[in-house]
Amino acid sequence: MQLNEITHHPRVVIIGGGFGGIELAKKLKDKPVEVIMVDKNNYHTFQPMLYQVAMGDIEADSIAFPIRKIFTGQKNYTFRMATVNRINPEKNTIDTNIGEIAYDYAVLATGSDTNYFGNDELKKRTMPMKSIPEALNIRSLILQNIEKALVAKDAVERNALLTFVVVGGGPTGVELSGALAEMRNYVLTYDYPELKKEDMKVYLVEGKSEVLAVMSPQASKKAKDYLTGLNVDVHNSVHVKSYDGCELVIDDGLTIQTRNVLWAAGVKGEVLKGIPEGVIVRGNRIQTDEFSRIKGYINLFAIGDVAAIVTPETPDGHPGVAPAAIQQGKHLAKNLIRIINNEQPEPFKYFDKGSLATIGKNLAVADLGKIHFQGFFAYIIWGVVHLLSLISSRNRLIVFINWIGSYFSNNSGSRLIIRKYDSETMKID
Repeated sequence: MQLNEITHHPRVVIIGGGFGGIELAKKLKDKPVEVIMVDKNNYHTFQPMLYQVAMGDIEADSIAFPIRKIFTGQKNYTFRMATVNRINPEKNTIDTNIGEIAYDYAVLATGSDTNYFGNDELKKRTMPMKSIPEALNIRSLILQNIEKALVAKDAVERNALLTFVVVGGGPTGVELSGALAEMRNYVLTYDYPELKKEDMKVYLVEGKSEVLAVMSPQASKKAKDYLTGLNVDVHNSVHVKSYDGCELVIDDGLTIQTRNVLWAAGVKGEVLKGIPEGVIVRGNRIQTDEFSRIKGYINLFAIGDVAAIVTPETPDGHPGVAPAAIQQGKHLAKNLIRIINNEQPEPFKYFDKGSLATIGKNLAVADLGKIHFQGFFAYIIWGVVHLLSLISSRNRLIVFINWIGSYFSNNSGSRLIIRKYDSETMKID
């Protein structure tokens, strides 16, 4: 197949194999279109559980699934593992490292990346967690620094190696902070008898006045109560001023000596070169109309985290969460067929199914419409929803077995240093 030529069926090129892109391609099965998906990885990642990979609670392949295997039997689908360098709307092509690919319709489902808000020092020194490799880097860093602390001669350096700072109080930051606290409370002294729980410190730094600000006030308050109950030192309404690899400075005057700063403070859309700056809005997202069509174009679309459907009701777009991306993918599939058939597309309407976050064992918060609850029941709901959201039955079974073992033993997981991480060069040894 020559990907730089247009076939007799309209070609839909989907850039990105995340939640939105996968759902869009699935819903185009058996439709009169040719579907080409391009992604730099050959697997789909279930990002909501990356923090568990980072903590060694589950293995990376538990939340990853081969993209090609998802579409086995879909005859109008082709996958190419490639890096997209640029989109050329004037030529209806994309430039990739494997050559030029032509399209009739292109859909940007490129997702989001870590936002350092222009601070290159923080980008160089802190640890992000938006991909499986980054989660594995965090796992290696945590375990390596504990090993270093065991033999450190200098007390200040030892304390810095055992001090963990999570920046960002959204769902990712809260869940990561809770997991670190549970590791200290339940695992540290078993794996490392030379250490005491008090030797390891966990901080959570958040710019807003509460954690989980995207959820209800009840959930936010309860989440903070859970964190403080786990002995996480929570700091609200503060921002990181600088971090040199050892000393973290916060704008309220607090200075923390640490070798472990995990960045979960924000995301920004992954916008391709070739998209004009005039359509980029807050959060580095691409402005689209209610049909997911990029402003100013008739055959160029964006969905998921990279897109912002800007309307009077949603001036900042919809939330950058998996359910929104999945719903946009499903809806765009229907609209593309309508457009191809010269029919009027239908506007997208987001159905908010609610929000969940887990802080620790039996500790979770849930907002389901007007219903808000916390504790064990929310913890069970969180687990069921995430299990069912995994791509394959194999993934679900592996994760479920790991969770059961962890729940009853408080000391399961794979805390293995398989690939050593050099915090100075920010590379794998």
